[in-house]
Amino acid sequence: MEKSVNFEFHDYIQEVLNLQEVDAASYSPLVLAYIGDCIYDLIIKTMIISRGNKQVHKLHEETSRFVQASTQSLMMRKMQEHLTEEEHAVYRRGRNAKSVSPAKNQSITDYRRATGFEALLGYLYLKKEYQRVMDLVKIGLESLDEEYFEQK
Repeated sequence: MEKSVNFEFHDYIQEVLNLQEVDAASYSPLVLAYIGDCIYDLIIKTMIISRGNKQVHKLHEETSRFVQASTQSLMMRKMQEHLTEEEHAVYRRGRNAKSVSPAKNQSITDYRRATGFEALLGYLYLKKEYQRVMDLVKIGLESLDEEYFEQK
């Protein structure tokens, strides 16, 4: 029987663009948060569009509820109890990083916790721990209840 080829999106990006492998731990927490924000956004947008074809404005409204700092902060509170020591250290580095831009319409606590959340996702993505990214995001999403979104 033929051995199947395991296609990894991140590996393919590296191959096509001829990028060097870099240690995820070498990145600053804000750089980790930068890529983590993109990864989380892609996960949420994939989830939202799977619910059916809609106007882009409606898709944006649905997505916005999940990607705002207050929602990420709430998710992170639940996720923290499931983190390894290494993951918790990455989260803390992200949470404690001094950002250049101020929190927009969010509390500073939610903003910092969300930055830690995004840094953790970026770190796991760069380490190619995709299953762990999804496991943690799922825990966070499951912690959100309908009441939370009705209040928004």
